[in-house]
Amino acid sequence: MKKGDVVGGYRITSEPTNANGGKCVWAFAEKDGGQYFIKRFLEPKRPRDDDTRDTPSLRIRRQLAREFEDRHRTIMKRLRPDARGGGNLVLATDFFHEGSTYYKVTERIDTSSLEKPQSLEPRQKMVLLKTLGMSLKQLHDIDIVHGDLKPLNVLVQKRDGAAFHTAKLIDFDDAYVAGDPPGPEEIAGDSLYGAPEWRRYLQGDGPTGRERLTCAVDVFALGLMTHLYLTGELPHHDSRYGSPADAVNAGEQLELDTRLSDTMLGLLRSMTGQAPANRPRMATFLKTLSDPTVCALQHRRPGTTRTSTASRPKSGGAPGSRTPSSGTTKSAGAATSSGTTTPSGSGPRSSRIRSTMRSAGPAVESGGAPRVPRAAAEAPRPSAAADGKTSPPPAAPDPPSPAAPATPPSGETAPRASRVRINLGDRKRDRGRGSS
Repeated sequence: MKKGDVVGGYRITSEPTNANGGKCVWAFAEKDGGQYFIKRFLEPKRPRDDDTRDTPSLRIRRQLAREFEDRHRTIMKRLRPDARGGGNLVLATDFFHEGSTYYKVTERIDTSSLEKPQSLEPRQKMVLLKTLGMSLKQLHDIDIVHGDLKPLNVLVQKRDGAAFHTAKLIDFDDAYVAGDPPGPEEIAGDSLYGAPEWRRYLQGDGPTGRERLTCAVDVFALGLMTHLYLTGELPHHDSRYGSPADAVNAGEQLELDTRLSDTMLGLLRSMTGQAPANRPRMATFLKTLSDPTVCALQHRRPGTTRTSTASRPKSGGAPGSRTPSSGTTKSAGAATSSGTTTPSGSGPRSSRIRSTMRSAGPAVESGGAPRVPRAAAEAPRPSAAADGKTSPPPAAPDPPSPAAPATPPSGETAPRASRVRINLGDRKRDRGRGSS
């Protein structure tokens, strides 16, 4: 097939290419004034009708060719362009063989696609995802699995005068009836978006049989694409694994973007689970998208995300530390919100608390010290009066606030407070005043 050739009545109008074609070569063509997209399959090769030999290799080739034809014609018969919602499905209009080569034809459409769906507003994202979900629901309602759902097979477009972008689903070459996929050697899907059971089937790993490849395969891929359309990235996984499905098969949990709404996080977690039976159906997906706020990203404050914050420092502090809450005093002897004291800089002690100690009795003069919280005490220390004798210090009941005075009731003898340290820094100066 080359430019200018006529194949099955279609004249090739562009140079054929294999770009993003998998096991196909494609080009544009025209027929009876219409514009088309034509695809030539590289395999399987159909034995010639006039070859009547009955060798083992020919029997295998004939069997593969019959299965290939039956699968494509079954999909074409079930997927009708005139079906409700079929406008977002780009379906084949012709399927034929010429010689030993198979060809498939669809109408030519504008292949331009929005490169960054994550740049859309939440309502735009919601409509985009709903049109994609409705196309998949149309497939799944008749037990058809797309089989190769990925961004290259979804065209995000906006018609002239339209308010919203919509998604057109293309390329049904790997589609199959649920539970009856082609053989592993015939599948050309993208492993990056493949489901865990799909990956096991291709790798021949474990007891995964054909019957386990159901519509849930598309649901897993849609979960990955939804995350991509909303955030611009696929869910993260350990780099030891080649694809999200491989990580899930190894027992890992995909790392979802915590900016997603709680509702969306829950939906995507269930869509990308390992067990196909536990993934939601398309009706659940569409119902969840009934509110555009579900598609909005939330810039959460530290400590409100779903990730663990056990080893994460608080704002403005080192790991394991706390910062005082607003309104707590930082003067000497004042307690912070955590129950520890915050030392003040150099300078005299707070005179506000010192002045309340004068009524405690003659044992404490103007040089008396403010009460120190229990968390700062090291050992019981006696108080010193001006005459050098010791007397019990005033009681230290817990005040309702850091600035409350610690003066005992008048006329009562305060019990010894085992957790009070008295500032003795001005004792010599006080003695000098007393002797003068």
